[in-house]
Amino acid sequence: MRKATQTIRLHPNDNVVVALCDLTAGHALEGINACLQQAVPRGHKIAVCPIGAGQNLIRYGQIIGQAMADIAPGEHVHVHNLGMGEHEQDYAFSSQSVPLAAAQEERTFMGYARADGRVGTRNYIGILTSVNCAGSVARFIAEAAEKSGLLDAFPNIDGIVPIVHSSGCGMSGKDEGYATLFRTLAGYAKHPNFGGILLVGLGCEVMQVDALVGDRPIREDGALHYMTIQAEGGTRNTIEKGLEELRAIAAIANRAERSPVPVSAITVGMQCGGSDGYSGITANPALGYASDLLVRHGGTTILSETSEIYGAEHLLTRRAVSQQVAEKLIARVRWWEDYCARNGGEMDNNPSPGNKRGGLTTILEKSLGAVAKSGTAPLSDVYLFGEQIDSKGFVFMDSPGYDPCSVTGQVASGANLIVFTTGRGSVSGYKPTPCIKLATNTQMYERMSGDMDLNCGDIVSSGVSIEDKGRELFELILRVASGEQTRSEELGFGGAEFVPWQIGAVM
Repeated sequence: MRKATQTIRLHPNDNVVVALCDLTAGHALEGINACLQQAVPRGHKIAVCPIGAGQNLIRYGQIIGQAMADIAPGEHVHVHNLGMGEHEQDYAFSSQSVPLAAAQEERTFMGYARADGRVGTRNYIGILTSVNCAGSVARFIAEAAEKSGLLDAFPNIDGIVPIVHSSGCGMSGKDEGYATLFRTLAGYAKHPNFGGILLVGLGCEVMQVDALVGDRPIREDGALHYMTIQAEGGTRNTIEKGLEELRAIAAIANRAERSPVPVSAITVGMQCGGSDGYSGITANPALGYASDLLVRHGGTTILSETSEIYGAEHLLTRRAVSQQVAEKLIARVRWWEDYCARNGGEMDNNPSPGNKRGGLTTILEKSLGAVAKSGTAPLSDVYLFGEQIDSKGFVFMDSPGYDPCSVTGQVASGANLIVFTTGRGSVSGYKPTPCIKLATNTQMYERMSGDMDLNCGDIVSSGVSIEDKGRELFELILRVASGEQTRSEELGFGGAEFVPWQIGAVM
């Protein structure tokens, strides 16, 4: 890596550098022997040599697209002269799958040990709805509980969280969309960050409460009660019955207390949103280093957003523990290509306008930076959206790139903590799972410090190493898992970000 005061070259083979500050036209570029032909914002790319039309553009030592016109040294490289192009992928199955050395020290955090053997980082009660038609009543029950001071007698409970959504009916009862929603709701019902669940349905919906509950308890602690609005006789009766049920659930959930548990019980969902040209340089690699530390301690990290690893999947297949695991990932990529085709979309309609203002140009470039979140650990397995994670180490869960939806799947799969990198300044939270926000650049961190938990921009602005920042993040993960509140928790986020992936026709 060649680092200059105002630009950075990320790999010796790169034919572009990235501006580390706003640069004006005519500026002499160090090490390039050329002057800028136009102003270039920070995070954007600059050509370091002549690049002919049709020639590959290289960043991170990987192809990020092809030149749509001749590009001269010192010229701004962005949407006006860089496109996707065509190139072959060498998946090289499992060729770089090297197990990480186990950590030498045993670390613990203060978590809630559950009856099923999993561990929570929070102790909420959830009011989970089977269908949108029950959403308002779920909120009414939560509001009534708050007004009545129901939790005053239960100090070990963090709060009551209504989980409402826009689906559950007007859908097929036997297709891929139904199975996806079923996995999501069932995953939340037994999530270890919930000390108890009240499941509320309307009664006539496609996603029936009885089907969700099944013929055996979802929760081994018995802290799941359920009812339907129609069977209870309407809204007011359901609210009254709901308060009664919540008191019984709270009596069980309140017994939980934090105790020392191994770090191996942590499952982190890794996300990036509102990305910029710094994401793949600062916060994402720092999260990747922290991910490796967690894996070395026996923990689990989840990479998702299949549409945002597109073009970089070959870096993951090389790290897969087996060809079978690698082929599971490629199968999901192929599913996405078909999904986009049949819905009139394109994989390269991502990056978003905000991503592009931050310096990202093609999905190839965005994906290469996004994959940096995964560190270097072997890819242990690949899961469907909301499918229960049953292996340790670094894994992949299929999901859209839409952040609230992707996180919803990760939480349903068992993530008890989320780490979210952002360059433009995403704000959100994901009850019942705490979310740590990482800023990719110092300017945004200073502007939005009330929403950010950790500044990774100092990797560029102050020369902090990725390794040191990764270790700092790892320690923050342990503190948050033990109860330290994140900025999004302090602000009260988490009531609107439950977004199941709706696949298929709405009828």
